[in-house]
Amino acid sequence: MKVKSRHHLRSDEVSDVEDRLAESLGVDLDADTYELVELEDSAFDLVLVDGEPAVLYYDDEPFLTVRGANEYPPETHVVTVDAGAVSFVSDGADVMRPGIVEADDDIESGDLVAIAEESHGKVLAVGRAKTGGDDMVGDSGKVVESVHYVGDELYEFDV
Repeated sequence: MKVKSRHHLRSDEVSDVEDRLAESLGVDLDADTYELVELEDSAFDLVLVDGEPAVLYYDDEPFLTVRGANEYPPETHVVTVDAGAVSFVSDGADVMRPGIVEADDDIESGDLVAIAEESHGKVLAVGRAKTGGDDMVGDSGKVVESVHYVGDELYEFDV
């Protein structure tokens, strides 16, 4: 991934990121430094939180990266998958209903969600919900489109 530009966020921009993540995910970042990294040829921009790529902007919406979600576990907007889905989700596959064991009821179609594995609660991917959380558990159908996952370019991004 090639960096287009990089600069520290102003205090009002920091407040905006912190407030939006606190409101949507129940996450308290409370860090010392925030640096925006604009990427070329990418759907994402990154925010380095204390030097770590913890926040991404996707369609101008801030959300945690996989590494960020494991550092600052979200309280809401989480979809939990069973052990059988782990290898697929970790490779960037979209999430199918049969692999989901639980989804937050507050998830609405179009929301970004953290996809966590059932055993240890580790986040494996970030996706875009294709349906509401109350309709995610079931027998068939694709319900979360993967946008970022363990091992992709964004996950491997090195400052």
